[in-house]
Amino acid sequence: MTDLNHLERDLLTQVEAAGDEAALETVRVAALGKKGSVSELLKTLGAMTPEERKERGPLINGLRDRVQGAIAAKKESLAEAALEARLAAERIDVTLPVPEAPESRGRIHPISQVIEELTAIFADMGFSVAEGPDIETDYLNFTALNFPEGHPAREMHDTFFLAPDEKGERKVLRTHTSPVQIRTMMAQKPPIRVIIPGRTYRHDSDQTHTPMFHQVEGLVIDKQANIAHMKWILEEFCKAFFEVDQVKMRFRPSFFPFTEPSAEVDIQCSRKGGEIRFGEGNDWLEILGCGMVHPNVLRNCGLDPDEYQGFAWGMGIDRIAMLKYGMPDLRPFFEADVRWLNHYGFRPLDIPSLVGGLTA
Repeated sequence: MTDLNHLERDLLTQVEAAGDEAALETVRVAALGKKGSVSELLKTLGAMTPEERKERGPLINGLRDRVQGAIAAKKESLAEAALEARLAAERIDVTLPVPEAPESRGRIHPISQVIEELTAIFADMGFSVAEGPDIETDYLNFTALNFPEGHPAREMHDTFFLAPDEKGERKVLRTHTSPVQIRTMMAQKPPIRVIIPGRTYRHDSDQTHTPMFHQVEGLVIDKQANIAHMKWILEEFCKAFFEVDQVKMRFRPSFFPFTEPSAEVDIQCSRKGGEIRFGEGNDWLEILGCGMVHPNVLRNCGLDPDEYQGFAWGMGIDRIAMLKYGMPDLRPFFEADVRWLNHYGFRPLDIPSLVGGLTA
């Protein structure tokens, strides 16, 4: 009896000390396995006399039952402890904001977004996108576009000129995307319908001007292209881009070397409450310049102005982005401030379309 009590205390101590299910299983096998200490005692019952079996049997069976019970209780306790630890490790604070999926954490820069919007609008009108180099020749940037010698745009304080090459020719960081118009007219025969988005460079730096900025120009060359076509295209663009049902436009006579006649275009707006709204109000805001392509430009591109005519327009992408999305200063566009980009940027999968909405 003393030996059984000692064995029971020893086994129950081992059960209680088991730190995990693997350790508990080791104790179970040592006690109740095929060659376990309790199992060996049970085997001795067969060799006892009936009187000894009657006396020792209940004691050994009782030991087995108590050890089995202790093991079962300990196993349940270990399972509950493991569950509590798992729940504590995987606890979710429901008061925290839901984290964004990896594919939506980035942001599209407003310039890239507006270029996509422009492309979607003009592609619907049958325009393709043309591109050209940022470093241009003096001829393509000025001479071919009917800029006379001595024009202010050719001065160093207005334009970034590169050092002369071995031939003495000075390349220039293009001051507008108009050289791509020349390249397009030289490379393909009319009819031509293209838009030209891209970077341009000028000596300007203030709240609404930067040394590098973005511009988009449009060009149509055909035998019957006229001002009425141009006015319709620009009106449809403004309605689609600013997402208004109607808009009034005002064409004021102006001068550009590469177009004749030329015009500045104002768009109807309201400035009430310090906020600019288009398609309403009695104010006007200039947004672009346009005109009929000058006959000299057509001749410089090898086109007969008696057979072909066309029109062109240009506007600042940064400027119309500021107007549409309420950005008061141009300089943060180029400062790479992640906070600014998170506020004004666009989700990467929100691709502009006329069907789904430009700013859906």
